[in-house]
Amino acid sequence: MPDTPAIIATHLVKTYAGVAAVSDISFTVEKGEILGFLGPNGAGKSTTMRILTGYLPATSGNVSVCGVSVASHPEEVKRRIGYMPENNPLPEDMRVSEYLYFRGRLKEIPRRKLGPRIDEVLELCDLKRVRHKIIGKLSKGFRQRVGIAEAILAEPPVIIMDEPTIGLDPHQILIVRDLIASLRGRMTVIISSHILPEIEVTCDRVLIINQGRVVAQGTPADLRREILGHSTYQLEVAGDLATLPVVLTSVEPTLRLTEQGEPDAAGFRPVTLTTERDDELGEALLRALGAAGYRLRSLSRAHPTLEDVFLAATRRSWDVKSEDLRKAEAR
Repeated sequence: MPDTPAIIATHLVKTYAGVAAVSDISFTVEKGEILGFLGPNGAGKSTTMRILTGYLPATSGNVSVCGVSVASHPEEVKRRIGYMPENNPLPEDMRVSEYLYFRGRLKEIPRRKLGPRIDEVLELCDLKRVRHKIIGKLSKGFRQRVGIAEAILAEPPVIIMDEPTIGLDPHQILIVRDLIASLRGRMTVIISSHILPEIEVTCDRVLIINQGRVVAQGTPADLRREILGHSTYQLEVAGDLATLPVVLTSVEPTLRLTEQGEPDAAGFRPVTLTTERDDELGEALLRALGAAGYRLRSLSRAHPTLEDVFLAATRRSWDVKSEDLRKAEAR
């Protein structure tokens, strides 16, 4: 029998004074998976994460964490989750080791195990050199790592982090990224962030929500195929473009010329091609263009980023809602 997913959310709804912040969201997160949780401001990300942790009750729907219902057993669920909220409120007058000891006792870690466990998380989060320093005197990067250390202290099976790299410099982001990646397979991690390149590098799968609804989910590669639906090639080519469509069709029937620029002094002009094919066509294009007498100065395949996918998915959901509103008004 396969393992129960770490998180199962079914038809989650959360309304405030009749306004839906979360509208019928359903998803699962497998054990040991790192999930990127994305959406524009006001999309319902933080509300959903608070429901998952038991901090907020859902208006309707169900959530289970490691097979335990959040609605029925919120205290038991909280023992299974390490939560790092955005702008993590840390006590500025405590030393790092004091704070971790205090939080460890609140998490009911036995005293005999707490000391060695604190040493482990200090090592994992590269905090040993500041263990005796007052938290209020630490840099933003160190404080973020203290928040992560606290979240993983009791070795919960699920970690939820809201904007863990916000306000960090590139070096600090790299450290936090490596730290999160080290949890893969051992803990289930959900990360909410607006730094999309970090999500793409760190996460196994991505869930995008907008206006309280799931608009896309899958691996970054799957989402590129599903949302964008085409591959793009950029060329600098010289020759008569009137016959180019015939050459393109001979390589791949879905290959189309979508943009062209003005030629430069040497006769080369920038050209953009798109195709529904996801596999590599560069070599076949090179051969076909050369055989047809075209001169080629450059040929590259454009690789859409997660940001491109995010913008397309959220724009599509806005367009669908606008169309639904238009139809409703027409009635």
